[in-house]
Amino acid sequence: MTIEERVKKALERTTDTKELVIGKGALSRCAEVFSRMFPSKRAIVVADTNTWRVAGKQVDASLHEAGIAVEQPFVFTDDDLYAEWRFVERLKAHLEKSEAIAVAVGSGVINDLAKYVSHTLERRYMCVGTAASMDGFTSYGASITKDGNKQTFDCPAPYAFVMDPSIAADAPKEMAASGYADLIAKIPSGADWMLAQIAGAEKIDRFSWSLVQDGLKESLASPAAVFNRDIEKVEQLCSGLLMSGFAMQAMQSSRPASGTEHQFSHCWDMENLSYPDGKHVSHGFKVGIGTLVSTAALEFLSEKDLQAIDIERCLSVWPEWEELEKRLHLLFEGKPGHLARALKETKGKYVSREELRRQLTALQEEWPETRKKISEQIIPFGRVKESLKLVGAPYEPEMICVSREHLRKTFSYIPYMRSRFTGIDVIYRFDLMDELDEKLFGKGGYWEVNR
Repeated sequence: MTIEERVKKALERTTDTKELVIGKGALSRCAEVFSRMFPSKRAIVVADTNTWRVAGKQVDASLHEAGIAVEQPFVFTDDDLYAEWRFVERLKAHLEKSEAIAVAVGSGVINDLAKYVSHTLERRYMCVGTAASMDGFTSYGASITKDGNKQTFDCPAPYAFVMDPSIAADAPKEMAASGYADLIAKIPSGADWMLAQIAGAEKIDRFSWSLVQDGLKESLASPAAVFNRDIEKVEQLCSGLLMSGFAMQAMQSSRPASGTEHQFSHCWDMENLSYPDGKHVSHGFKVGIGTLVSTAALEFLSEKDLQAIDIERCLSVWPEWEELEKRLHLLFEGKPGHLARALKETKGKYVSREELRRQLTALQEEWPETRKKISEQIIPFGRVKESLKLVGAPYEPEMICVSREHLRKTFSYIPYMRSRFTGIDVIYRFDLMDELDEKLFGKGGYWEVNR
């Protein structure tokens, strides 16, 4: 299926985005798209200093040339710009002075800021992507840090989206590497969704599944070419990321594109994970390391004979909620933000022993076929690691300033950090967490920790 065919299919069920233009020279069509989607409206370009230079100035000029009423552009000049509440407030204070429609020039931070602020002002907006850095271009919701906690705020995706892959290919290489890492995460997150359906936790939406998974491995097939700025391969990467965003739109949930691997990113967001120079580690890079752990966990799981595990023993060690609550207070001692999140999210997926018996029985009954599907779905750990290396993304935790001890500690948090059911929940419910911990961090493990 061509990119155009995939886009047409996606737009059939998207709730928010009604126009998408992707291809070389796409910026020349920005004014045409704006006029069609926002007739008689005023426009204002929102950018940062980098996105203004590579595309914002051209977009602003094209709007003027087309006779569209255009306000003075709003350009963030902050060196520490990221999707944080103080920048939300600054942009909102500016945009609420008029009724202009924001044309967000930027794929990540600028898009999230304009998306959320436009929603609070009860307006739609348009986005011009400049880098293949993440899957949030066309997704429902915006990831914003507020009060030190990274949160996803409900808000519609852009009404129209335009992207020129030649601009994305020319962006700093770490941006495409980050997008690639975010896209390869859809492989294990798909396996997580399979397991959630069998456990009865969340049924697969076949339309959204198809948007993400069809053609996914082809979009990931050329990491070295993406690193070398091959425009065609970058366009394939962009397409995969766009489809993920459309799938999230269709469900108004990140379920089609986010599993265990994203939970690592959420934990590190709350810890304000940064490099020594203070620069924040990108979403994709955090997710990429999480993907390696998730892949290793799924390989571990697919090698287990779950039918041989005694369900009664699993039930006997399953804690009552009051006991689990006490454990969480001990585990997250000194981390009030983590504790508050863990209590809420864990409560959201906690089940009684009777319901646990039903989940484990269902998983055992379907396991011979399921373990085969999981093995077919995932990319082997070694290939994931090599692909991340070839695209220029971090492939060891230390490369994002996470020590092996830190990674192990984060791993111990993962079953509690999100109410979404994933492969880690299967491992946790079958009382296999200690065994997996040893495989990951013990003697000869993937990330051996010196004791």
